Amino acid sequence: MPDRPALHSAPFSDDRYRAATAAAADPAAFWMSAARNTTWTDAPTVAWEENSSGLADWFPDGTLNTSFNALDRHVDAGLGDCRALVYVSPVTGIERVYSYRELLDEVRRAAGALADLGVERGDTVLLYLPMIPEAAITMLACARLGAIHAVVFGGFGSAELAARIDDAQPKVILTATGGLEPGHVVPYLPLLDAALEEAAATVEHIGVVERPAVPAPVGRRPMPNEHDWSTIVANAAPADCVTVHSADPLYILYTSGTTGPPKGIVRDNGGHAVALQWSMQSVYGIGPGDVVFAASDLGWVVGHSYIVYAPLLRGATTVLFEGKPVGTPDAGAFWDVIGRYGVNVLLTAPTAIRAIRREDPLAAQLARRDLRSLRGIFLAGERLDPDTQQWLSEVQPAPVINNWWQTETGWPTVSNFLGLSYLPPKPGSSTKPVPGFTVDVLDPDGTPVPPGHEGAICLRLPLPPGCLIGVWGDDQRARKSYLDFRAGYYASGDSGYLDADGYLYVLGRADDVMNVAGHRMSSGQIETALAEHPGVSECAVVGVHDDLKGQRPHAIVVPEIDHLDRVDELRSELQALVRQRVGPIASLGGVDVVETLPKTRSGKIVRRCLRQILDGESPDVPPTIENAVVIEDLVRTLSPVDRNLVRE
Repeated sequence: MPDRPALHSAPFSDDRYRAATAAAADPAAFWMSAARNTTWTDAPTVAWEENSSGLADWFPDGTLNTSFNALDRHVDAGLGDCRALVYVSPVTGIERVYSYRELLDEVRRAAGALADLGVERGDTVLLYLPMIPEAAITMLACARLGAIHAVVFGGFGSAELAARIDDAQPKVILTATGGLEPGHVVPYLPLLDAALEEAAATVEHIGVVERPAVPAPVGRRPMPNEHDWSTIVANAAPADCVTVHSADPLYILYTSGTTGPPKGIVRDNGGHAVALQWSMQSVYGIGPGDVVFAASDLGWVVGHSYIVYAPLLRGATTVLFEGKPVGTPDAGAFWDVIGRYGVNVLLTAPTAIRAIRREDPLAAQLARRDLRSLRGIFLAGERLDPDTQQWLSEVQPAPVINNWWQTETGWPTVSNFLGLSYLPPKPGSSTKPVPGFTVDVLDPDGTPVPPGHEGAICLRLPLPPGCLIGVWGDDQRARKSYLDFRAGYYASGDSGYLDADGYLYVLGRADDVMNVAGHRMSSGQIETALAEHPGVSECAVVGVHDDLKGQRPHAIVVPEIDHLDRVDELRSELQALVRQRVGPIASLGGVDVVETLPKTRSGKIVRRCLRQILDGESPDVPPTIENAVVIEDLVRTLSPVDRNLVRE
């Protein structure tokens, strides 16, 4: 490994960051200026206005089409032969490169196929697809018609899929015969059949993408309104763009919560196009012709923003990857794509890097690839522990940037920058607020806390363009979920603190904060200490009920492979490490060693389920097939904690 004493050795300057932050203090002028990089049918004259949800509608008198901005205008500008989308599927062995002209032709035909099925401006289309080109193409085709897409992770269980069908009320559902995971196939049609039987909504048409690697179940009878997607597309006339208002919905994206009815975050057209282009340039340092590899899923916000829309709006090349960080075929999968396609920026989740490190701790797979094109790695979706950040910085030369954002914000809220100033990184911190966002940390009464003190991370209103404009079908739910904590603020639901230099440290969800003998303590504090141990690959800490102290922190740990034969020693060492790093009040009530942790598809550890299992409750299983299996194993592995034994 190269000897690199710091996270990044580039010279630091905050001049451009300070200038952009100062300019964004006048949000109307700042974002109206940024809007000039978008092609409008009717250019906006008004910056923003408050909508019925209490959030901002940006550029309300402007009209445009998002698909035109992502494709047509680049072809019109003579860039039709440039690479637009690279499809890499190690699970099938298929790779294909689409130029902007080829991708535009595919999108126009797909839009024509949807129009033939009756899809019009304002209709919803639900996509239940694996990571295949048809998914991205159909998203853009919906945008072309002014229709609203709702992408649901391929492989979601039928009950959760039914709930989303009832909420979105789609006119058309597009699915595939199935998806491919390392070592097994996930048939989608039986899940969709069960979901449609359970759902109350009526769906007019269903399109099915036939995948040779995943044939339809033998003996299954197609539904009367079911169509072969390739046949419809082949017979369709290309469709032109439909002009929509800036505030018209572009898509619905459901958050990955485990309880209650689905919460569909609504994104607009105009603000979204402006913000994502600005972020590509200013946060990621990406220009036309550059290559972006967002190793994510289209069912998650990173997939929407940085696989499909932002790179294409910027005129860059985007990579659509159907595979995993390990197992398809090995821990070198990401590095192989970067080397062969000249990737400039990688976006992924910390959990992916931890999986790679566990399989290849000496980075031998990385060392065999040419990564000279890589200018930065951005990690988001969960808390990035300093140990993982340091390891990744040591094994390759590009800066490793820890950035924080949410489904609701749609693009980074706090980050370091490749397009503005590269600021001195601090391990454990997401760095500083992105210009346009103002971040405050508030106590339970809504009062700002001093630097270094933990509290609720909140964003001042109005939120900049590209953030949610509401919750689908329920204006009051948006207010209750995000705006009622304190007037003038959006409550993120995350907990953390700002230091004296204005750097933000995100410690986890606010409901992951434990009350231990009257002391408020976050899971993130203790997990940071545990992650320092070389035997810990991944970990989670939850507060287990204790009759005396209220709660006691309990650790669930995935060990590194070379520590599998010394589990008892590992438990003892972790107890001592937490006492040393955090203090005696953080004494662990127990340490369980497991093979894997339950996570959402975005990589967030589902601590709620772990806490429920340890408290002897029936766990709320997240709506993914993989997690259902993981949680069944954990229920057998973890025993409910005896409250009488949880003592000093």
